[in-house]
Amino acid sequence: MTSPFFPLVLASYAYFVFRRLLQYLHIFQQEEYKSGPFFKWIIETRSFDKKLSLGILAAFLARPLFPSLETDLVLSFLFILTSLFENDPRKVAKKKLVMTKRAFRIFALALAFAFVLGLALSKTGSVLAWVVAVQAIPAAIAAATLALSPLETHIQNKIMAEAKAVLARIDPQVIGITGSFGKTSIKHILGHVLGLNAPTLFTPGSVNTLMGVSRGIRENLLPGIRYFLVEMGAYGRGSIEKLCRLTPPKIGVVTALGMAHYERFKTLDTVARAKFELAEAVLANPDGKMIVHESVLQQDYARAFVRDNRSRFLVCGHGDDADLVVKNAEQTATGLTVGVTWQGESFSLFAPLFGAVHADNLALAFLAAIACGVPPERAAAALRTVPQISHRLEVRRQKGAPVYIDDAYNSNPRGFEAALDFLELIGKDTGGRKILVTPGILELGDKHEDVHRALGEKAAAKADILFVVRPDRIPGFAESFSAKAPDKEIHRAGSFRDAREWLIANTGPGDVVLLENDLPDVNEARLSL
Repeated sequence: MTSPFFPLVLASYAYFVFRRLLQYLHIFQQEEYKSGPFFKWIIETRSFDKKLSLGILAAFLARPLFPSLETDLVLSFLFILTSLFENDPRKVAKKKLVMTKRAFRIFALALAFAFVLGLALSKTGSVLAWVVAVQAIPAAIAAATLALSPLETHIQNKIMAEAKAVLARIDPQVIGITGSFGKTSIKHILGHVLGLNAPTLFTPGSVNTLMGVSRGIRENLLPGIRYFLVEMGAYGRGSIEKLCRLTPPKIGVVTALGMAHYERFKTLDTVARAKFELAEAVLANPDGKMIVHESVLQQDYARAFVRDNRSRFLVCGHGDDADLVVKNAEQTATGLTVGVTWQGESFSLFAPLFGAVHADNLALAFLAAIACGVPPERAAAALRTVPQISHRLEVRRQKGAPVYIDDAYNSNPRGFEAALDFLELIGKDTGGRKILVTPGILELGDKHEDVHRALGEKAAAKADILFVVRPDRIPGFAESFSAKAPDKEIHRAGSFRDAREWLIANTGPGDVVLLENDLPDVNEARLSL
């Protein structure tokens, strides 16, 4: 016989599923709506339900002891109580859940699947069936995504077709930018320079995927725009080739080949081949021109490719064989000055940017602007007003407070080292303590331990205090720091939020805090379920 409280159980279960799905969808979105990485994350972080399932199990075991107790009433209480303590990632998260149309479709269908499953299992009459229903919620997201895949493919093809039509109608000069690191910074620098000379559009933030670029074209590419800068991310072989088919580039820039996202590619040769898909597309245009940094030529495939097509490449670097030669660079508290020579003429490039890593970025952007038709003198003048690049060695000064160096979007060894050098420079200027807060670097593959031990040694020479976020990820970093500087302070925290609380309570004017990299929620979060 159905309990009179059964409708209450279903209603409270539906509300619980609504709240729990939001948490899982948040992670699913950050895993780019891919079920494999999503379930891998759940297993690795043990982010499956524990508290509610144990409560349901306790209610099942208590039935013989309390025969008069209404089990459905207890279950309703457990579902409602658990729901009240669920976080809402639309409001509480570093990178909040964005309910895009796709996210809403997945959420709505997953909610329906989970509710129907709960209803079906409840018909068994077993309290334990509710445990299965609770644990199956992540599977509902995967099932909804699979069911929606034909519709999503249709929608994405439509968006790309519309983007291609807009691009063909406006017909701007497309500049593709890729590299293991530095591409977002160079995009912003070059976009500023070109924008002072002609109407310019560049993809916002770190948007560098096929759908992100397609939506950007459809929504923001307006008549009269002359230059369109496209940041091109490589998530495997073929990623950049697809972007180039969508946005055929006339100018291409390869910033660097290195160990950023090394875990995806396994070898630097694979990295080089993936990034040079841009070069192949540019050279398909008879008037196309490629700009590369000389460090790219250290990889065999890239070196051979450039050698075989040398007349189509402009090389920027410190060697005499470079087309644009970087002679010197000086970092001061007000900005960066870089001396270069181009076609026998010397130029002094200044930008109010910080970090030696930007010396090459400025030079590459300067050379790319020239390749786009901007006179060198005008390009150099435009660099003087480049705004700071958000979260990339961005210096924040406030009276009566520590100086913050925000390098939260950095994720490569070379940039990390440059940030440490800059921390030392600013620390000498302020005279205060130099504090490094970092969770380390992601996606280094089998180089993870060696890279972090080397960075820990360098950090010991540059920082006075180390604050390690998620120390379980980078034990070698703290160990090498401590071995090199045993008398220096080391603090540990599970999240940036904990580190921020310590900084508020323990720092003051004169101190310099370097926030070096930040983990996305998917790498820092462990759902307390």
